[in-house]
Amino acid sequence: MKDSFAPSSCYHCGGLVLPQDEYKAQFGGISRIFCCAGCMAIAQTIHGEGLEVFYARRAQSSEKPAEYLARNEIPASLLAYDDLSLRGRYTRPSGELGLLETTLRLEKIRCAACVWLCEQHLRRILGVRDVQINYVTQKAKVIYESDKTSLARLLFEIERIGYEAWPFEPSLSQEKAKKEKRQLLTRVGVALLGMMQVMMYAWPTYVSQERIPAEYDLLLGWTSWVLTVPVMVYSAGPIFQSAWRSVHSFARTHMLGMDVPIALALALAFLAGTINLLTGLGQSYFDSITMFVAFILAARYVELLARQDAQGGAEALAKQLPATCERTLAYPDLKTIEVVPVVNCHPGEVLRVSPGEIIPADGILLESESAVDESLLTGESKPIDKKVGDCLYAGTHNILNPIFMRIDAVGQSTRIAGIASLLDQALIAKPLMVSLAEKWAAYFVCFLLFSAVLSSLIWLYIDPSRAWTVLVAVLVASCPCALSLAVPTAMAAAQGAVTRLGLLIVRGHVLEGLVKTTDLVLDKTGTLTMGEPELTQIMNLRNDYTEQDALALASAMEVGQRHPLALSLLRATQLRRLNLPILRDEITNQLGKGLRCGAYRLGSAAWTGVMQDPAAGQYGQVHLVDERGLIASFVFLDTPRAGLSDLLNAAKSRKITIHLISGDDLATVAWWAEKLNITSYRGGCSPEDKYDFIKALQTEGRLVWAIGDGVNDAPLLAKADVSIAVGSGAPLASAGADAILTASSLSPLAKTLLLADKTQFIIKENLIWAFVYNALAIPAAMMGWVNPWVAGIGMSLSSLAVTLNAWRLRKA
Repeated sequence: MKDSFAPSSCYHCGGLVLPQDEYKAQFGGISRIFCCAGCMAIAQTIHGEGLEVFYARRAQSSEKPAEYLARNEIPASLLAYDDLSLRGRYTRPSGELGLLETTLRLEKIRCAACVWLCEQHLRRILGVRDVQINYVTQKAKVIYESDKTSLARLLFEIERIGYEAWPFEPSLSQEKAKKEKRQLLTRVGVALLGMMQVMMYAWPTYVSQERIPAEYDLLLGWTSWVLTVPVMVYSAGPIFQSAWRSVHSFARTHMLGMDVPIALALALAFLAGTINLLTGLGQSYFDSITMFVAFILAARYVELLARQDAQGGAEALAKQLPATCERTLAYPDLKTIEVVPVVNCHPGEVLRVSPGEIIPADGILLESESAVDESLLTGESKPIDKKVGDCLYAGTHNILNPIFMRIDAVGQSTRIAGIASLLDQALIAKPLMVSLAEKWAAYFVCFLLFSAVLSSLIWLYIDPSRAWTVLVAVLVASCPCALSLAVPTAMAAAQGAVTRLGLLIVRGHVLEGLVKTTDLVLDKTGTLTMGEPELTQIMNLRNDYTEQDALALASAMEVGQRHPLALSLLRATQLRRLNLPILRDEITNQLGKGLRCGAYRLGSAAWTGVMQDPAAGQYGQVHLVDERGLIASFVFLDTPRAGLSDLLNAAKSRKITIHLISGDDLATVAWWAEKLNITSYRGGCSPEDKYDFIKALQTEGRLVWAIGDGVNDAPLLAKADVSIAVGSGAPLASAGADAILTASSLSPLAKTLLLADKTQFIIKENLIWAFVYNALAIPAAMMGWVNPWVAGIGMSLSSLAVTLNAWRLRKA
């Protein structure tokens, strides 16, 4: 009911209530004032459930809720979550038949009172079995009966008390990583528990001054055996499986994995211990077995943490896409909207995306200009202006206006899926150093098995009672775990750090190649500069042309071109609202030179035969000519890309020779080279010239690192030993580069260059440590100076050392 009183604040949200917009309601005999029907409906819900103590402990907020809450009707945007395809995506079975569990991400949570209210309100919904809310992560785990309530009802009820929520969906890789870590941690726990118990039973045999009675010794031995079996079967199970696969494929690969000697040592020790226990002769090895398994699994758990942490940069790209979207039924005749799951959309359909929403698919903007935040894909925080006909990408945020878009790609065909695919490709590809380390580790396994058998045979001749112990000790002490982990853990950690900087490594040799680089070849437009030049002047204008005529003619030739200078001409034409002439002749693109249309040519000074003004050398220029000569010269201004000085300083500090080659006029390239203190430069280069330039350097034995914009520099990137494409203008999958820089700044490349050096240093440290350890451990074990359990500890600590050393690269 609406009344008019003196201005006051809203009882629920605390916002100012104007006299003409006032709502009133009675609660406990006290009249309360509200700013809108939504706030009043929320207060009625809270008081109706006896939760009014919330108002005494909460933090105030001036955010107004949606008006539809007063009608107590679930909106269509939430009802879509009850679609079976979405319910299966966001819920999972929970124990009893009909029980579902979901994780919700809460919004507008401001204090502990907000958490208390959401939890208490959800618990009172019919069908809700359990609610757990984490204030730090602002996530709610809800278990409910699917036949009494629904996911849409849960989301609506949270909105009904003034908050917002949506289903939280971790990426599949995150879920897999959690499962892998949980399973390994459980195996470690079982091994540690078995080790502690077996060591407790074995302790009397080590410290007792008197011989333990036979019946007690037998009892302790069989108890240790029973406790060792779960460690062998469950904790060490994956080790035996991996070893069996390696042996089974030996005829094809002619190599044995590092789990083979571990599994062999464990099997021999357990078999010997069991035989000795049955016969009552000799010692059992159950304490050594359990300790060995516990230590090696603990080392592998730390290695797993390092590996998963290294993949954290890739996970940042898996930003949650919307589950639902607004699809038009008959665009453009009708703009009726229906809310549907994104998984049910197909290319060719038209969607509406409101401001603040995430674009659900790749497509083309059909109606209304807007600004889009593409930082997820490009690393550029500044919103990008989008006009009709521009491309839109899934995972980016619409900021300014409601837009209509036509779907071009969904699911695995989207650009964000392409980036994820590139990262997967980088993780699968093995750098040369990793391949060599694995190859030598495999040869080392064969050498190890030969050494163990040989030393055992020698001890069988010298002292048969110690032959078995020496065999197990040699197998355990000299396990090649440290050698196998030395390189891949360092490379994985370094790659994770590089990904977080904004450099997506596509091929695994990048970090190795950067260390050996002798020459750096740079393109100019779009690489050293931002590639967004603006037309600043039209000069050398012929008498029979006006500036408008010359600009319109040049722009007509540039229609459909994507070069930065072409886009600058087209932008200038749109700002001046010029009409483009109709060109009857076919336009041909002379790659690296310019455009030809009948008698007209538009391009570089070298190609058009124009003498360029040296005073304008700092600017890019293109010239329009016909059969009578020069019509006009178009002068552009570009700006250096951020982080350029960092990159050049990092390259010069490592004695890398820097070359600047560009298709721009020589005067322009010379000005930029002088400004950046680059002594080697070339202008007016075609793509073929760039290719030949790199080929000539390589002929001299130089290792070339090339950086280009990925559009006009395909031959440059393909020929270089290490190539990086800058910017997001080129399709990532076909850029042909070894790595792709999504950030707008070049600083990540400077940091990557330094990180490559640090990675090589840590790899050398790991390899030296692995070599020194094995050089000391193998002879000691062969001499019989090392017991199996001591060997197990030494081997595990060796693996742990190289893993923790590599982990230092995470913070680079």
